[in-house]
Amino acid sequence: MTTDTRLLGGEQPRDFIGYGPDVPAVTWPGGAVLAVNLVLNYEEGAEYCWREDGRNDNWGEYNIPERPPVRDLGTETHFEYGSRAGIWRIARLLDRTGIPITVSACAVALERNPAVARWMNARGHDLLGHGLRWTEIPTLSREEEERQLHAAIALYRQVAGRRPLGWNCRSFPSVHTRDLLVREKGFLYTSDPCNDDVPYFVDHAGTRLLVVPYSKTLNDSRYLVAPGYANPHDFAEDCRRAVDYLVDEASEIGGRMLTIGIHARWTGQPNRASALRDIIEHVQRTPGAAFMRRDDIARHWMSIDQGAEEARA
Repeated sequence: MTTDTRLLGGEQPRDFIGYGPDVPAVTWPGGAVLAVNLVLNYEEGAEYCWREDGRNDNWGEYNIPERPPVRDLGTETHFEYGSRAGIWRIARLLDRTGIPITVSACAVALERNPAVARWMNARGHDLLGHGLRWTEIPTLSREEEERQLHAAIALYRQVAGRRPLGWNCRSFPSVHTRDLLVREKGFLYTSDPCNDDVPYFVDHAGTRLLVVPYSKTLNDSRYLVAPGYANPHDFAEDCRRAVDYLVDEASEIGGRMLTIGIHARWTGQPNRASALRDIIEHVQRTPGAAFMRRDDIARHWMSIDQGAEEARA
């Protein structure tokens, strides 16, 4: 099913219907009914900081919106914890469990810690584009957003030896982002929307583009917001409930997809890493649930769509 989102006055119309009651029934590779995509967001070194931007980022350990106009060493060093220690604690856990994940990384973050790119490549994790830096994209002009998009792709190739096939902006895209991704012509999918449980296609100005929806529901950023997670048990329990419900629901409507988002500076803390360990163990012992990379989810969905098109022909 394709939803028409042709540009109207430079904007995309909203779609409140989607698949509606006719959700496509799908089985994932290996017979799984639930594809769990663990997304490790790696942003450390690409965030706003006083020395480079004349402003501080507000997503350190304490999300304080109003900060004095001076350099914030507390937030800077919190981000550094993610790149110095947190990323490697998570990497060791993932290496032990052997699960495939998606790394949503800013290009500059990888440039400043190239060992992370080498680890990703060695373990076969896929790369989701997350911007040149961790920038609030809607604040940019169309021209600057396009410049940063192309600069990011070039830097990914330089540092990681490959480009991303998907894209996910910080927080939310601009009204120009989808058009720029289509014009770039190298993307398999976009993950900016958070509006469905399974992938879907959009018709953007005559180009068919796959959307593999992201989600901010099961996300460790909720440790910093209210209402959110008071402790690691809350995060693990929230994920367990989602996994169990979707596996049960699959018996009625077919396979589902579930996104779980983590960050090196937050889940990389030892107490919170224990929640990730519990989540991984629960998925691994749940029949019908399996971890999948985002690129593989996109390719599988496209193969299903191609098969349906051939059957209709």
